[in-house]
Amino acid sequence: MAHQHEEAKEEVNFSALYYIVGLLTGLFIGVVIDQGFTWIFSLGVVGLLFAALFQSVFVRGREQR
Repeated sequence: MAHQHEEAKEEVNFSALYYIVGLLTGLFIGVVIDQGFTWIFSLGVVGLLFAALFQSVFVRGREQR
């Protein structure tokens, strides 16, 4: 009796994309505010933290449909 194996679907991991978008958005907002380099880097960190929060609350645990 021959067994047929289904090929496993390769899952795509977008977690790095969320962090890149969060960082770039935070840096962009810092540049727009134009209060100095401290604000630019601080808002970049805030963007990373927001991306981590978004990913942990809304993205993880959802099935690919």
